[in-house]
Amino acid sequence: MVHFIEWSNFVKKYINNEFKIWVCLIALIFNFCFSNSNLKAQENKVSSLRQKADQLAKAAEKNVINWRRDFHQHPELSNREFLTAKKIAQQLKDFGLEVKTGIAHTGVVGILRGSKDNPVVALRADMDALPVTEALDLEFASKVKANFEGKEVGVMHACGHDAHMAMLLGVAEVLSKLRDQLPGTVKFIFQPAEEGAPDGENGGAELMIQEGALENPKPDAIFGLHVFPFHVGQIQYRPGPIMASVDGLQIVVKGKQTHGAIPWGGIDPVVVASQIVLGLQSIISRQIDITEAPAVISIGSIHGGVRGNIIPDQVELIGTIRTFDADVREDVHARVRKTAESIAQSAGAIAEVEIYRGYPVTKNDPALTEQMLPVLRNVAGADNVNTIAPKTVAEDFSYYQQQIPGLFFFLGIAPKDADLSKVAQNHSPYFYIDESGLILGVRTMTHLAIEFLEKH
Repeated sequence: MVHFIEWSNFVKKYINNEFKIWVCLIALIFNFCFSNSNLKAQENKVSSLRQKADQLAKAAEKNVINWRRDFHQHPELSNREFLTAKKIAQQLKDFGLEVKTGIAHTGVVGILRGSKDNPVVALRADMDALPVTEALDLEFASKVKANFEGKEVGVMHACGHDAHMAMLLGVAEVLSKLRDQLPGTVKFIFQPAEEGAPDGENGGAELMIQEGALENPKPDAIFGLHVFPFHVGQIQYRPGPIMASVDGLQIVVKGKQTHGAIPWGGIDPVVVASQIVLGLQSIISRQIDITEAPAVISIGSIHGGVRGNIIPDQVELIGTIRTFDADVREDVHARVRKTAESIAQSAGAIAEVEIYRGYPVTKNDPALTEQMLPVLRNVAGADNVNTIAPKTVAEDFSYYQQQIPGLFFFLGIAPKDADLSKVAQNHSPYFYIDESGLILGVRTMTHLAIEFLEKH
């Protein structure tokens, strides 16, 4: 009888434990299926949102082209983008965005609040044109003239800022129609004076930041693009430094004026200046490890003297310094001063060196770039997204990247059948944009914003 009771208890215990195990297994299976179902539902929701965004972007393409042509036909110089700013502000208001104007003179910021306040992502476009007389025969070619440094000049969007503004307005149109599905806030920054404020004025990204463009709300990340003359449909990017810092250089070499027939009667600043020009190049070729961080020193202007038979008392050199690393930047500055001053001193002359700090290095946040690379590839196609070497041009988008993580990339706008060796570069009076490439810019910026909000 005792054995029977013990056996009975054992069976009950076994059945009870087995029951518990089955319950646990069923619960795990249910949880797995439910989680998978939720995950798939979430993925479908995101996929659906992006599909809607692409459909809306396609529908907005005509507007984008029309905006671009209007901006192109009515360009305005740095810190003088009054009509441009007015048009942008009105369009953003029409989309239902909160709009702030008068930032950094003519800057405009639009705020689109989605279903949640956070996270916040910023998208930026520049607004200013250049003192360039357009040479293209377009129906919407610029005929505008303006005063620049005391001279009447033609004005042209020769760097594609007209396209940047139009594409960002396109993104605003698309996302404003999806606001209820956006899990965060999008900040649209339209910035004046990227090409540089007029003499005696402040402007550009640095002033935008000083006047609160990155506050209320503060973005968690920022994205920007620039059109460039490679084939339509392609995107170029780079993690880390993608564009150089830029600094202005002025060297005044002071000698002693004398007759050209009696050079020993004075100190020849022309010869000294020539030696300095050559000496500066040895900094790059012999003193800087350009395999680690490339650098460029260029002298673009030399002025001195009034007659061929008079050795002048001074010569002025004007140039530019480009670097890709903050430490190298400081090192090159120091070497430029030492080289110029030492060469001048060796000849009994004086070299007065002034370095005017410009834009910092445009440096893409590596983690953000890695996270967003699949977006670029999904939108443009993996074969159309290429890593590039750093470009020695500069961009004040870098100031935003000093404050928050940022990603800046290039968008192709040359016709697909174009010979790129013959395509006009940015800042040329023949600079041409194939407008069929703008829709990719709208889609890419839209997807970047959605992806960031979804993943943060």
